[in-house]
Amino acid sequence: MMLNTQDKKFKRLFNSQNLHKYDGVLIHQDYDDDGAIEVIDADGVRSLHFGSIPRQSSMLLSDPNQLYLEYARTMSSWLLFKETLNDDALLIGLGGGSIAKYLLHQFPDCQIKAVEYRKSVVKIARSHFGLPLDSRLKIVVDDGGEYVRKRLDSERALYSLIMVDAFDATGMADAICKAIFFENCQKLLKKDGMLVINCWGGVSRPQFQQIALWLGRLFNWKLLFVPVTGRGNIIGLAFNSGTPTYALRDLRTRAIVLEQLYQIEFTRFLRDLVKHNTSVLQNIIYK
Repeated sequence: MMLNTQDKKFKRLFNSQNLHKYDGVLIHQDYDDDGAIEVIDADGVRSLHFGSIPRQSSMLLSDPNQLYLEYARTMSSWLLFKETLNDDALLIGLGGGSIAKYLLHQFPDCQIKAVEYRKSVVKIARSHFGLPLDSRLKIVVDDGGEYVRKRLDSERALYSLIMVDAFDATGMADAICKAIFFENCQKLLKKDGMLVINCWGGVSRPQFQQIALWLGRLFNWKLLFVPVTGRGNIIGLAFNSGTPTYALRDLRTRAIVLEQLYQIEFTRFLRDLVKHNTSVLQNIIYK
């Protein structure tokens, strides 16, 4: 579509004002029906924004396969409870693709399906964040809630791991803030599968409390939460009915090994899991 002179002047003015939001260089800007998509480079880090200050994804330019953001590293705490990922994983929300890239890089036997609502985000993940074309990764452009509903028959009990990280410019996407969404996700999990979710807001927030209640009831309170250090995110880990219980001593040993292997703070994650889940810890971990 050709922009007229007035449109071009407005867009230049918008861009110049918008740059002041970010401490960095705007290297790409796009728009779709859901708003702005912006890519910012600052101090060797490339970040994805949806027209607002919160970062949807970030990538260290010198090491693009690393999990750079604290919340993304904290989401990897599922590795404390699963030795590896050698089958199917479902990602609800793609963003810049940092989690998808990490899984592909670390687990050569995994098969990943990622569901992303915005086609423009998928294009930018490919063009600006190095999301590879890989036969092990299938990307579906769809609403996350609708996708899991439509796959209750064809993908039932398929996934060992479901990771939910679906946000828009203002917070968690509406499609995932529904009880039926989590019910459908559980049906797509294997008996020993895990659901990992990135929640926004502190424990006093009504939205977080509602999600915790839904997950607790659905997973029979085999549920742990770990706050993201220095951020407003809380990561939830929900364990399906076939998952075993774990000895704390074994988990401590495993955390040390994982930290050396992946250079991620697993020992701190485990300490925080124990500290913040006293009422339900015995459902998952025994001392």
